[in-house]
Amino acid sequence: MYLKKIIMAAVCLLTGGMLMAMSEKDKTLVSVAAETASVIFRISEVEVHPEYVDSYLPFAAEVAEASVKTEPGVVSIFPMQDKKNPCQFRIIEIYAEEDAYKSHIASAHFQKYKKGTLHMVKRLSLLDHDALVPELKELVFKKEH
Repeated sequence: MYLKKIIMAAVCLLTGGMLMAMSEKDKTLVSVAAETASVIFRISEVEVHPEYVDSYLPFAAEVAEASVKTEPGVVSIFPMQDKKNPCQFRIIEIYAEEDAYKSHIASAHFQKYKKGTLHMVKRLSLLDHDALVPELKELVFKKEH
């Protein structure tokens, strides 16, 4: 909330006090942008050695379910398997803020996943993104954080 107020104040200064003249829709967009400024949007690309694909699946499912159900700052951990190459996985991860991510990687269920799958993973890439339409986050992900 503090960051939101700072961003709103910055917009007001940068627009020469024109914030008052902004439409309600524009004010909402600025507000949503401020709220999502600290959100982490990530796609994790995981390539698993072929001989471990079947063993990897329950680990990915368990950590995703435990994270979303028990961690308030985890908005999404959504693992998916490529239809054409079953060794390829993508995980859509959204964290409310950096502290939520740090808490997540320190959690017992994540540590179990990491230690249990370390030998299975051939390649891992963590790709952070900026939301193009941040206001859609609230429509897509209904979980409160």
